[in-house]
Amino acid sequence: MPLRTKYSAVFFPSLNATFLDLGLVKIQVAQLIAIGSVILLTLINAKGLRNGKIIQFVFTSAKLFALFGLIILGVYFGLKTNVFQNNWVDAWKAFKTSTAANGEISITPLTGWALVVALGATMINALFSADAWNNVTFIAGEIKNPQKNIPRSLFLGTLIVTVVYVLANLAYLMLLSNESIMNAPSNRVGAAAAQVIFGEPGALIMAGLIMISTFGCNNGLILAGSRLYHAMAQDGLFLKSAAKINSQGIPSVALWIQCLWASLLCLSGTYGDLLTYSTFASLLFYIITIAGIFRLRVKEPNAPRPYLAFGYPILPLIYIVITAFICILLMVHSPLNTLSGLFIVFLGLPVYWAVGRKQ
Repeated sequence: MPLRTKYSAVFFPSLNATFLDLGLVKIQVAQLIAIGSVILLTLINAKGLRNGKIIQFVFTSAKLFALFGLIILGVYFGLKTNVFQNNWVDAWKAFKTSTAANGEISITPLTGWALVVALGATMINALFSADAWNNVTFIAGEIKNPQKNIPRSLFLGTLIVTVVYVLANLAYLMLLSNESIMNAPSNRVGAAAAQVIFGEPGALIMAGLIMISTFGCNNGLILAGSRLYHAMAQDGLFLKSAAKINSQGIPSVALWIQCLWASLLCLSGTYGDLLTYSTFASLLFYIITIAGIFRLRVKEPNAPRPYLAFGYPILPLIYIVITAFICILLMVHSPLNTLSGLFIVFLGLPVYWAVGRKQ
């Protein structure tokens, strides 16, 4: 949510202003806009699945067309310059920049463990951008022929996102020097790239596209996430009321519980903080989920398996090791935020012990 309001500030700078200052607690206009969009999308999705599907299709299509347009134009304009070649001159050398109190910028080489930690830190945004790859499983109960369509959706979705993101980053490298990427205003690299193509209006064009993209992304997360609470409630692992569905067949109670929690998170801190909280927690659950494959193979060897994990046991094991290593790097780079994310996860343990263990 804060990402969209960050780009909204390109059109309306007043969104960066503080709405309420209570000393330790400060509420910005951008946070209120984020909460408003959460409530709006929750209301739309509570009215019926068709509404959420239409929004998702329209905004996802718009995002893909915009990205492909940026890629094509980026390559076209990038081929007219030597920016891409220059970016690869020192591509395999890592540096750390720091700004002194007097404004002087110092550059020092990054090697050894410091380089490894820095690489881990840069993975936060990349991992978050692909974090919804598994959200289709949340609505498995509403998918036709799930045994066939869920694996297909997971594979094709991940493949398409990977290809598009890699091509988009190549377009950035063809348009912007490494220094321009590093010093992009407010880290808006996409806006800086669009500005090279379209001139001054480019920043506004990209800001608008990012807002459209994020709105669609939020809709997908709200639509799918509520089904997770609903399924947990059906299994006796969450509030019983979350298992209820309305006249449209929608888990409306779960939707509004999710809305309340998301709104509180919008007020909890900055976009970067939320990013670290959620990414670290998600990675932990991915590790547990993949580890569950090994446990089920041992505990229930004869259970029906419509889909077998590709490359088992080597690929799942490699995944666990790499993901665990990234979690360690996140704790080294940002211990306060990662521990905060871990604390939020642990808050669910008392609920599980009180309710879930009886199941």
